Amino acid sequence: MSWRFEHIWIERIVGSRKLSNFFWALILFLGSLGFVLVGTSSYLGKNLISLVPYQQIIFLPQGIVMSFYGIAGLFISSYLWCTISWNVGSGYDRFDLNEGIVCIFRWGFPGKKRRIFLRFRMKDIQSIRIEIKEGIYPRCILYMEIKGQGAIPLTRTDENLTLGEIEQKASKLASFLRVPIEVF
Repeated sequence: MSWRFEHIWIERIVGSRKLSNFFWALILFLGSLGFVLVGTSSYLGKNLISLVPYQQIIFLPQGIVMSFYGIAGLFISSYLWCTISWNVGSGYDRFDLNEGIVCIFRWGFPGKKRRIFLRFRMKDIQSIRIEIKEGIYPRCILYMEIKGQGAIPLTRTDENLTLGEIEQKASKLASFLRVPIEVF
């Protein structure tokens, strides 16, 4: 989602609070919980899950292995849920023609450097760059080339925009900033 006014362009960046992340975190949690319950029921000799009778799962080695995979899955699931709750990767890009400033803000993982805030002068922007990678997993990424700083990505690598959408976004941004477009 973006807001564009006469002299200001604000591009909102979606972080890890995407529907697919919620889906996979929930699936991983439920599957891991099932593995832990099956391993525990084989150890206790009681049916904690009615789908699998505990007599069919011998604790050594199947029950231990299922418990191990379940615990590992719960750790990965908790990592995903924390990433979702912290909304890692979200933020905004703000281009202000009046002040001549570009601000890029992202939320990171908790700690001293959780807030990622980059600020540049517009006259330091060399170009808007489109990088196209072909192959098994093709993707298009939009970058902003800054003098002395290198390229700063403006789109996420998992955003899966088509080439036409990236070109349109790049042309609008380049005309707003009055810089050239480069294609790699």
